[in-house]
Amino acid sequence: MKVELRIRRNGSPVFNGTYDVTDSESFGKACADAWAQLHSRRLDQASSVGALMDQLNQNVLDDLQDAEITLSKA
Repeated sequence: MKVELRIRRNGSPVFNGTYDVTDSESFGKACADAWAQLHSRRLDQASSVGALMDQLNQNVLDDLQDAEITLSKA
């Protein structure tokens, strides 16, 4: 089934993606993809080498703290 995975924090969207989820493995892959995209976004926002090193040391969990994760049929 196609599902839309949404992550919101403080009412603002952090991530939106549509995935084909049929079992625990495909659900895990959808979550792993969201994690990878959030991590990549952090790295893309670095404006200097020092900022890039800071981003490498920070955790995506900081972005997800107090976030709301929802799934709905797409």
